[in-house]
Amino acid sequence: MSYDKVAQASNGIVIGAKQVLNSMKNGEVQEVVIAENAERRITDKVLKTADELGIPILYVESSKELGKASGIDVGAATVAIRR
Repeated sequence: MSYDKVAQASNGIVIGAKQVLNSMKNGEVQEVVIAENAERRITDKVLKTADELGIPILYVESSKELGKASGIDVGAATVAIRR
């Protein structure tokens, strides 16, 4: 499951749309994880950039659970797993 993949990412993660976008543009991202219940206005640009750069996209159901797997106390719309 993708939550486990995020929680166990040995090379680290990047949390939040702005940080994920910057990391993708810098070539630091292996995969992007998107919460399906996140607001589209937040995730659309991340999805578009990941698609343009050929970065795999994984989907999970809950932003709350994605935040928990990332080690934060709030929801996360998007997380990147670093290379």
